[in-house]
Amino acid sequence: MSAQPRLVIAIDGPSGTGKSTIARWIAQELNLSYLDTGANYRAATLWCMKNGLDLAQPDSVDTQQITDLITTMPLAQDLNPHNFSLALDGQDITEAIRSDEVTANVSVLSTRREVREHLVELQRQAIQSRPRIVVEGRDITTVVAPDAEARILLTASPEVRMARRGQQLRETQQDPGNVESDVVGRDAKDSALVDFMTPAEGVAEIDSSNLSLEDTVTVVLAEIQRQVNTSGS
Repeated sequence: MSAQPRLVIAIDGPSGTGKSTIARWIAQELNLSYLDTGANYRAATLWCMKNGLDLAQPDSVDTQQITDLITTMPLAQDLNPHNFSLALDGQDITEAIRSDEVTANVSVLSTRREVREHLVELQRQAIQSRPRIVVEGRDITTVVAPDAEARILLTASPEVRMARRGQQLRETQQDPGNVESDVVGRDAKDSALVDFMTPAEGVAEIDSSNLSLEDTVTVVLAEIQRQVNTSGS
């Protein structure tokens, strides 16, 4: 039996666009693997915290300390979209990386170029091991997988994104009180290194502000099909 052709789908976007939910849904629909690269940054943040780095005082933390730690990070990922999970040193951290403390500190890592470069390499290795995969994050279409068969930037208005993020926090019993800093603040910090608000050449922008989750999936799937057909013609 011949191997199936490579199919990498890259989805970028700011916080609160629903890109994680959309990406997992599409991976399930197309029977592909799924990689949440934001979870990689959260796992690395948790690993640094567990190893004594005081990320609440970012000026006191040297970038080399962070990169040395994440180089030895014993991270394992289950890329099944029905059961995406992460483990550190054999311990499941899928829920732990969503804590308020990790959320508050993840930008300490994501805004440092050397840290991003190391994690990008890990993400490329994951793609190489699973060449039929949906990958989502902030720099997938431009840095991690610029040669993906389909590249999409998922956007929404700030008001819609904050409302969606607040609802997500409430559903997971987290404090929605800091939703503006969580959405707008993190986007502002990360955009210093990565432009995930403007589509690069060849990247399709889809605004989901006025679309339901189901409608967004339909539009994204149609765009993926269009790009794949175009590249294969």
